Amino acid sequence: MNHELLAVLEYIEQERGISKEQLVNAVEKALAATCQKNLDRRAKNVEAKLNRSNGSIRVVAIYNVVDAIDTFIEKDKNGKEITKDKSDEQITLQEAVQFDPSVKVGEQLRMEITPKDFGRIVAQTAKQAILQEIRKAEKQTIEDEFRDQVGEIVSGTVRRYEHGNIIVDLQKAEAMIPAREKVPSEQYMPGDRINALLLRIANKEKDNKERGRENKEDGLILSRASREFVRKLFEREVSEIHDGIVEIVSISRDAGSRSKLAVRSNDPRVDPVGACVGMRGMRVKNITNELNGERVDIIPFSDDLARYVSNALHPAKAEKIDVDYSTATIHFYVDSENSRLAFGKKAQNIRLAQKLIGGDWKINLILVDENNEDADDFAEEKQRRTEELSNILGVSIETAELLVSNGFLSLEGLSELPEEDLKAIKGLSSEDATIILDKIAQSKS
Repeated sequence: MNHELLAVLEYIEQERGISKEQLVNAVEKALAATCQKNLDRRAKNVEAKLNRSNGSIRVVAIYNVVDAIDTFIEKDKNGKEITKDKSDEQITLQEAVQFDPSVKVGEQLRMEITPKDFGRIVAQTAKQAILQEIRKAEKQTIEDEFRDQVGEIVSGTVRRYEHGNIIVDLQKAEAMIPAREKVPSEQYMPGDRINALLLRIANKEKDNKERGRENKEDGLILSRASREFVRKLFEREVSEIHDGIVEIVSISRDAGSRSKLAVRSNDPRVDPVGACVGMRGMRVKNITNELNGERVDIIPFSDDLARYVSNALHPAKAEKIDVDYSTATIHFYVDSENSRLAFGKKAQNIRLAQKLIGGDWKINLILVDENNEDADDFAEEKQRRTEELSNILGVSIETAELLVSNGFLSLEGLSELPEEDLKAIKGLSSEDATIILDKIAQSKS
């Protein structure tokens, strides 16, 4: 059996490119762990050694030789003190000399614990260890192959759905589009070609250790819902962006519905919006086709904040714009018709404009008093929405008013917002954010 094991290790080294030494170390570690579980006497340190020449295996438990075994006090989960000892790593001289008459206090005793029925144990344990090493090696190969493509667009074929996630064949590896990175309105069938952003390479074992919580994702993680996917599509389609002549300053997105893109030119001779739109609109049309009809607003960036906000809220036209630097608020004065345009359907326009401007700035829509009836209607509608949202979410009127001012008029609208964007709303406490996220989760269950 042991000679067969060496032959298997050599075969895997040749066929899979995994070093024999790496495989031997994995088998030794697995055998030590298996034997450790089945000992009559506890042992903290167990070592298994595979002879590289003849395949023989020896397992030893290692103990420190002492005059008397140390004890210590430990509290259980109820706070009760329990006396424990270090018999799993120490052995008295009196007992140790029964195994090695020459051993002395302060030395280590290497007690052989190789099981009698070791052939069966070796076969089962070695197989599991080898398979695990093969998986690790394959995972490392994939990581090395795709590391430089993180943040870039990759192409593949839809293979299947697993628990709401799309599994994509990239030829050299399989990748996954998690449910949260899908565009809700998009539907794909097995065999369909698909483009997506390589978001990251997840390592479940490593991530769980670093984050201290369970992560179920592993391998290549793709996204079609990311703002960066839109950025990369423009970089691919618009040569001026790829060459650095035109710069994308900011992107906001409701995946599958609408995106806003702020651009500026580093060459006064080049119109940034025209470059992105292309001749007869072909460039932006190619991008919207890839996004399955998602609307893309291309907006000229301006260092003049008032003008930038005006561009971002297009097609709404302001009667007046005031920038209050002390409160980081942009007051956007509109008539009743333009207030509807500024908000947009489900407050999408103002919400995307707010995210596009970014930073700590807040856009505050104010209805001009062109006639008292319109102003009163606007104020009443805003108050009604605020009270309704407060009741639905279980938050204060002040918090609901903050949400309405940011363009969130309903639980449905909030549920479309990524968690990190919700938490980033200026003035929203972490406690209120948690309450809102819980309500969103309840509405989806």
